[in-house]
Amino acid sequence: MYKVAVIGDIDSILSFKAAGFEVFETSNAARTKELLKNIAAGEYAAVFITEQAASEVLDVIDEFKDKRLPSVVLIPNNRGSMGLGRKQMEKDVERAVGANILAN
Repeated sequence: MYKVAVIGDIDSILSFKAAGFEVFETSNAARTKELLKNIAAGEYAAVFITEQAASEVLDVIDEFKDKRLPSVVLIPNNRGSMGLGRKQMEKDVERAVGANILAN
């Protein structure tokens, strides 16, 4: 059975543990890269990563775009959104549909 992982600062991700997700705390780019690579090698279908953690490793996240699993989704942290998740979703939709149907 596939699992779901959440990566970010502890204050933002701890509540996901109650929902049964596996949480991984990170505070720097090196740790985040290591976590992403380890998670990708495991049986994870989805990885939710806070925008703040993702902003430091966007190059690594881009490596997952053409892979079936895991799906990497950017989420805001407990302090709010940086807008990276929406930008990423717009890029993904445009790539799939051929036009940015989510633009304002």
